Amino acid sequence: MPKHVDACLFDLDGTLLDTLEDLADSMNSVLAARGWPQHPVDAFRVFVGDGVEMLVRRSVPSEIVSDALVAECVAEVRAVYAERWNVKSAAYDGIPELIAGLRARGILLGVLSNKPDAATQEVIAHYFEAGTFDEVAGMRNEIPRKPDPAGATRISELWGIPPERILYLGDTDTDMKTAVGAGMFAVGAAWGFREAEELQAHGADVVCAHPREVLAVIDG
Repeated sequence: MPKHVDACLFDLDGTLLDTLEDLADSMNSVLAARGWPQHPVDAFRVFVGDGVEMLVRRSVPSEIVSDALVAECVAEVRAVYAERWNVKSAAYDGIPELIAGLRARGILLGVLSNKPDAATQEVIAHYFEAGTFDEVAGMRNEIPRKPDPAGATRISELWGIPPERILYLGDTDTDMKTAVGAGMFAVGAAWGFREAEELQAHGADVVCAHPREVLAVIDG
């Protein structure tokens, strides 16, 4: 257990928000328009989490993948998703209570996502009240995407809080690798897109089945 937690850094998709169906529908729309096979929603649990380019590479028929084709599909998916990112997505059960509990404990809150930064800002502004998070960061040209820990490290330095006093909460192997690389306390969100076993295998210090359990971890 962490000795003390001064801040909590959240992943977005699969941790704060259940965005799976909107992501799946957007990708499947592109696949259908090109006459390619579509995938069941659950398949996207392992397709998402590493940015839209990896989503496309994992979704498009493997025998025809090329850099040029991926670039075309990335643009198409972004265009479709821009029109339907909030159709089915919603905060997970227990997330509002977790945020309130963290705030009541005086803990700083941040978001670090592999979504493009502008999209991350828009999503957070739509689903959460202004001022809920002290820092919100999506993928930026100057900062490598997760699992590179640079984005997490930047926020630690911005806050002036040592990484070992920051709890990092995420739902994929990418998130656990990010937390470990940044030296943060890694908590796996097993309510999200991936299984607890994956989170444990990639460095989770603790895995929680429901957001309410995170407060128990902090309280020791």
